[in-house]
Amino acid sequence: MNKTILLITTVALSGFISCKSKKEEKPEEGKYAVTSPLLMDTSFTKEYVAQIQSVQNVEIHALVKGYIETINVDEGQQVKAGQILLTIMPKEYQAESAKAKAEARTCEIELQNVKTLADKNIVSNAELAIAQAKFDEAKAEAARAELFVSFTEIRAPFDGVIDRIHFKVGSLIDEGTLLTTISNNREVYAYYNVSEVDYLDYRARNKNNKKDSATLLLANNQPHLYKGDIETVEGEFDNSTGTIAFRAKFPNPDLLLKHGETGKIQITVPIKNALLIPQKATFEIQDKIYVYVLDQNNELKAKSISIKERLSNIYVIESGLEATDKILLEGVQSVKEDDKIQTEFIPSKQVVERLQLIKQ
Repeated sequence: MNKTILLITTVALSGFISCKSKKEEKPEEGKYAVTSPLLMDTSFTKEYVAQIQSVQNVEIHALVKGYIETINVDEGQQVKAGQILLTIMPKEYQAESAKAKAEARTCEIELQNVKTLADKNIVSNAELAIAQAKFDEAKAEAARAELFVSFTEIRAPFDGVIDRIHFKVGSLIDEGTLLTTISNNREVYAYYNVSEVDYLDYRARNKNNKKDSATLLLANNQPHLYKGDIETVEGEFDNSTGTIAFRAKFPNPDLLLKHGETGKIQITVPIKNALLIPQKATFEIQDKIYVYVLDQNNELKAKSISIKERLSNIYVIESGLEATDKILLEGVQSVKEDDKIQTEFIPSKQVVERLQLIKQ
């Protein structure tokens, strides 16, 4: 389940997510504090569990069978593209290559002889074609044998970091055996799953293909030093979870992040004309959230509200309230529907001044 954290964008908002200060002035005896919802532009942060993957992460397999002759790198070592990582004993393959080259040379000499005879009309063109085919086949076999010799040198396909090496010098390995893995961690991808509602909101905010920036929170709850960009969205929803996968890309020049790590993606989402109320002004009945709204006769009317975003101390209202409504701020548990009360109205600004910020 996605966790939502509200970002404080103005001093005004800070007041609503706080407790009473020591200097708070209480309403007069017998009067109840009431206020109005606070209307302002703000933002909140969506948080998603993320899986970190290298931009390049590939398994390195043996292409030939043989004994490991040398291991030239260590686990965790940074290597360059083309660098030799391991070697497989090459003598058998070198011998096969020499034999294939000799056969190709023999076929080449035979071809030259047949060409000379064909030029003198001593042999037919069909014989010449056969000699040419034999030479081409021998040449291809020699190239194949030489390729197998090159396979005895296991080289890095790109710059990266070597993972665990699964064998030691002298180990006999088969063709296709997994030897190690290499990762390019200069940049990393962070994959995370988003609900259908969040996906639609994202598309609404990015109609012009503008990329949202993202923060990566690491396992120790410290933010990664470099901001990332949301790059892609997968092509379909997972019906079992009702989510779709997003991918963000982050610079990683310090190589702090490794393939397989976990973290949390944080996306700042702006809200225009947000309507905010303190949670303490609400109460719940059968999983529905209500506030007491005062009518023109100062009588309390319970009104159901819909919440767009919520924290421990503040609600962003989706529907059910207007900025001009007067709501009961204190004492919601000591009154009931249709009670007529004496009130002291506290403007939103004054509510803010009487509260201090609590860090979430």
